[in-house]
Amino acid sequence: MTPLDACAAKTVDPRRVAAVRDRLLPAEEAEVLATQFRLLADPNRVRVLYALLEAGELCVCDLAATVRMSDTAVSHALRLLRVAGIVATRRAGRMVYYRLADAHVRMLLDLYREHLRHGQAEPGPGGR
Repeated sequence: MTPLDACAAKTVDPRRVAAVRDRLLPAEEAEVLATQFRLLADPNRVRVLYALLEAGELCVCDLAATVRMSDTAVSHALRLLRVAGIVATRRAGRMVYYRLADAHVRMLLDLYREHLRHGQAEPGPGGR
């Protein structure tokens, strides 16, 4: 019996392979995406992002209280997310407010959460 993730017969469709290769993501871009996704692999950073998704904009102390983390831990998470371009800042006097960097980040978070909900509602092939 062949596993589901293996080819039953070793054949290659050269035209299809060539067509996909022509449109394939370049290795450098794949590395940048993988780095960004590694940032999202931390549950605390994900909670920070979803808090910003809901609130729109928060300072570190309000964000820390919201996600029940220390100010230091939130600041560290925000620094990584800011350097990666996932969150942006706005200064108001001595206060710094954080928000999602753009609508693309918001859309990604919304879509992935919807994807997870969809997966919970409908078992995949072979059930759960």
